[in-house]
Amino acid sequence: MSATGLKSLLARPGAVLAPGVYDGLSALMAEQAGFEALYLSGAAIAYTQLGRPDVGLITATQALDVVARIDDRVSLPLIVDIDTGFGNALNVRQTVRQFERAGAQGLQIEDQTMPKRCGHLAGKELVSPAEMAGKVRAAVDARRSEQTLIIARTDAIAVEGFNAALDRAALYRDAGADVLFIEAPQTATQLAAITSAFATTTPLLANMVEGGRTPILTKTELEAIGFKLVITPGALVRAFAFMAGEFLAALKSDGTTAALRKRMFDFNQINQILGLDGLMEEGARYAEAPVVKAAE
Repeated sequence: MSATGLKSLLARPGAVLAPGVYDGLSALMAEQAGFEALYLSGAAIAYTQLGRPDVGLITATQALDVVARIDDRVSLPLIVDIDTGFGNALNVRQTVRQFERAGAQGLQIEDQTMPKRCGHLAGKELVSPAEMAGKVRAAVDARRSEQTLIIARTDAIAVEGFNAALDRAALYRDAGADVLFIEAPQTATQLAAITSAFATTTPLLANMVEGGRTPILTKTELEAIGFKLVITPGALVRAFAFMAGEFLAALKSDGTTAALRKRMFDFNQINQILGLDGLMEEGARYAEAPVVKAAE
């Protein structure tokens, strides 16, 4: 558990920037880079674990496995996208308890129908506002700790329009959501309208997706208009995929990694990042013969 929890981070002045991670290594490198919180999206799990797009294919069990491995490796607070809660309000209660036990400090639930899809894809469908408000209440009731934050996301902009999205967000806030996430605003004007409506009462999340529907702004710019939490959920995966494509093309063409070695960690460097020396020292302690006291 981090010395500075997510709730405490959001209570401080300014915004928190949480990069998207997808496994133990990416989480470790984000921690070593100096970030204060991490974000795990369903999309990142689908991309990396299934090699599939974000169209509701992952299961709660698959996501829990990734959460547990990340929590085992790093101490930063982890925000987890739990999609629709994997079912109805009763399923949401179980999902929240499971993910909280696995180490999540922020749990994000959305108002799409199942199977859901990425918030920046077309063709989304929504549950009723009342059903989603019930899920939010169930999530709040299910958490064991008040340090666990419930993040309510609405995808209504693309389906019902901007004003309907604001109405839904207000309902979810009143149902007990700790943070509001209005997905895929399409202009800087809409971003500003969101903070104008809610920033004085509830922390707001901004989602930056390269090639998505929302203008890409910096953390400083989003902070200035009132957002408290900024996520880049799939950016690291997309960067990895781009570089992997370059690497594999060069390896296929050249039959060697020589052309890209200056853009790679070598064997010793990656083991330094992973903490090999410290782990070997820990192991050596258990290899020593125990001290046996002589009988008195």
